Amino acid sequence: MIFSTPIFIFLFLPCILAVYYISPSKLKNTSLFLASLVFYAWGEPVYVSIMLFSTVFDYMNGLSIEKFKSQNKYNKAKLVLIISIVGNLAILFFFKYSNFLISNINQLTTLNLTPLDLKLPIGISFYTFQTMSYTIDVYRGEVKAQRNIIDFGTFVSLFPQLVAGPIVRYKTIAEQLKHRVSSINKFSEGVQRFIIGMAKKVLLANNIGMLWEQISNSDLTIASAWLGAICFSLQIYFDFSGYSDMAIGLGKMFGFDFLENFNLPYISKSITEFWRRWHISLGTWFKEYVYIPLGGSREGKKKLIINMLIVWALTGLWHGANWNFVFWGMYFGILLILEKLVFLKWLKRLPNFVQHFYTLFLVVVSWVIFAIDDTSKLKIYLQTMFGLGNVPLIDNQTIYLFCTNIFLIIICIVASTRLQTIINTKLMNFRHEGLIYTVKNICYITIFIVSICFLIGASYNPFLYFRF
Repeated sequence: MIFSTPIFIFLFLPCILAVYYISPSKLKNTSLFLASLVFYAWGEPVYVSIMLFSTVFDYMNGLSIEKFKSQNKYNKAKLVLIISIVGNLAILFFFKYSNFLISNINQLTTLNLTPLDLKLPIGISFYTFQTMSYTIDVYRGEVKAQRNIIDFGTFVSLFPQLVAGPIVRYKTIAEQLKHRVSSINKFSEGVQRFIIGMAKKVLLANNIGMLWEQISNSDLTIASAWLGAICFSLQIYFDFSGYSDMAIGLGKMFGFDFLENFNLPYISKSITEFWRRWHISLGTWFKEYVYIPLGGSREGKKKLIINMLIVWALTGLWHGANWNFVFWGMYFGILLILEKLVFLKWLKRLPNFVQHFYTLFLVVVSWVIFAIDDTSKLKIYLQTMFGLGNVPLIDNQTIYLFCTNIFLIIICIVASTRLQTIINTKLMNFRHEGLIYTVKNICYITIFIVSICFLIGASYNPFLYFRF
């Protein structure tokens, strides 16, 4: 089940909200935990057992680590931490990477291993990282072990952010699991945020995504290859940030405050800034639990380069079990290393529009690497973008696609800028608060109705991060 479906919006969500708000305070986490299991089991009833195992496994590990540390048995606490990390990664590797490994063994050897008949459990990359961060933080002494398994299960399975994040670390919501405030204003904020996220997904991502699909499956020209790359760049932003907005909005409806996951990444003036604004929760996770423990930048340039390449190879692999994701991760790793060690200080001296162009050019190219998992097709697409080979600059089909979608493209580009923030600031300073409140509500209702109309009539409603 995904958020941008009528069955979720008109059946599942109203039912769970009703059950949640009529439940006594002591049973709210229980109702939310059970609802999350139903949400997950809706599409994958078998794999809910994997989530339950991870919940019990790391619940026990957290208690054991805290117990051994209180007894000054630090070696045993460290051993339990290692068991937790290895166990979590083993589950993730088995379901997500075993067939990738088998495929590569078959290509490199004379063996003919049979791929495993496995489906990727939805959200496994997200909840695996969440449970790992919990045991690591307990070992570090940053949080106390959770003694209520229902509360811990609620953290692991929390359906608003289960499928596609943001990656919620236990220490950011530990207090909220026990004490969170629900109010009409907070619920209203959540509804508004959910509507904005749904509009991003249904009205923008889906429609610009159809243009990308059409271009990527047709004969390419240089112009159409760039148009397609720009369309996919916009699709993945509105798809993922829209889903994150819906998750944050749903969290507010249940009294939670999740951290932001996107902060207008396409206004960035460097790749370094881009990754401070894109998928913030993932970048923070890798920084705190991989990059800094490896030594970060504290041990000289050589170690820094090695650490960054490791982090970005893992970042690429986290996104998917295919070589294009590794290439994508290393692409960004190399760019970030070059910026950090060579030319970031020089880049900042250039005019803003040059910095923006530099960043967006490299980001758009990166999304082509991300989008196409067939290496031969990827090579052809990149060659076409840069005019390598006997390909035309433009044709009538490209002109037609551009002209018929020009308003959609402009809307998507404008929506990825600061314009919405500027408008909200202006409205907040407007004297007639009652009028603004009424107009805003009318706008939200209109956006909701239009989104539902598009959703009901849509035959194209993918979610790109579902495979991660």
